[in-house]
Amino acid sequence: MPTLDRIQAFADDLTAIRRDFHAHPELGFEEVRTSGKVAELLESWGITVTRGIGKTGLVGVLEGNRPGRTIGLRADMDALPIHEQTNLPYASRTPGVMHACGHDSHTTMLLGAARYLAETRDFPGRAVFIFQPAEEGLGGARAMIADGLFDRFPCDELYGLHNSPFHDPGVIGVKPGTAMAGADFFDIRITGLGSHGARPEGSKDPVVIGAGLVKEIQGIVSRNLSPRKSAVVSITQFHSGSAYNVIPETAELSGTVRYFDPEDEQLIAARMRAICAGFAIAHDCEIEIDIRNVFDVLVNDEARSADLLAGARDIVGDLADYKDEMQMGSEDFADMLRVVPGAYCTLGHGGSVALHNPAFTFDDAALPVGASFLARMVETRGAAA
Repeated sequence: MPTLDRIQAFADDLTAIRRDFHAHPELGFEEVRTSGKVAELLESWGITVTRGIGKTGLVGVLEGNRPGRTIGLRADMDALPIHEQTNLPYASRTPGVMHACGHDSHTTMLLGAARYLAETRDFPGRAVFIFQPAEEGLGGARAMIADGLFDRFPCDELYGLHNSPFHDPGVIGVKPGTAMAGADFFDIRITGLGSHGARPEGSKDPVVIGAGLVKEIQGIVSRNLSPRKSAVVSITQFHSGSAYNVIPETAELSGTVRYFDPEDEQLIAARMRAICAGFAIAHDCEIEIDIRNVFDVLVNDEARSADLLAGARDIVGDLADYKDEMQMGSEDFADMLRVVPGAYCTLGHGGSVALHNPAFTFDDAALPVGASFLARMVETRGAAA
């Protein structure tokens, strides 16, 4: 895979850094060790660092050797609450926490770009390196923005990437316009009436009520939205009971909504609330529902998408291209793109296990490719008219 020669020369260092992050994963807003290591490395390369933006987030700033524009690059640092099952020598040493989405690689790629740019200093304008906490549904981007991220470090353009085991190694793809879904998370709590398992007639069984809600809620999309639209409602958790012979008092359901049109999100949320209210009346119980937005729809700026593709082709040639399909997955880089025009792409790497899987592995050969691409965006876009 093509890379910048200088970055390829320290590729082994990048692998060591990534594997260290992988062995010591931290959940969202708990990235104390990770952000500390990032800050130490940036400062050792002469990059000005500001810590504590959005709790555990940080920003590095590097001036080029001639006037130009300010280009922002972003990487996320948090891991997932997953118990790793790879048996790798550098597998997670923190039980129940794993870099199963490749954020350790994103952080490392951005560090590689920062090191290269700090060594060469041959670029116009200013580079802003944004290391974000808590991407996995906890609002890390919104926390950094609320902390004045782009007021304190204004950027003319903003770019980011995500590793992808679904694409061939070295392939960089960008979808102009609407690219990734927005997302809500929801929790439903049913309070019925418990009873002995042998006397169900004396209960208001929250398990039966919850089972009915699962069926009705997951039918909202197919019976309320046009088949020409795309949305998903998935109930992913159902918790109730603690004994074989006890009908429990309560049950809790949780899940996610994915959408591309905010009007569809509002319709789905309204139907969920109406169904819960109807079930509460029908079963003479209490049902509470909390629906909260966690990701905006990710919209890549059309012009910046073309600029990203041009920069990517400088590194990987014809392996960089436009993508046609929108992804139902979500990404809180979307919140940053609502403030600063930019684009978000995928970088293919070796491996066949999906993201968010306890057996997920990352191909370290992609590290210098991603670092080279990010560095090139600073070198090429800083001088843009």
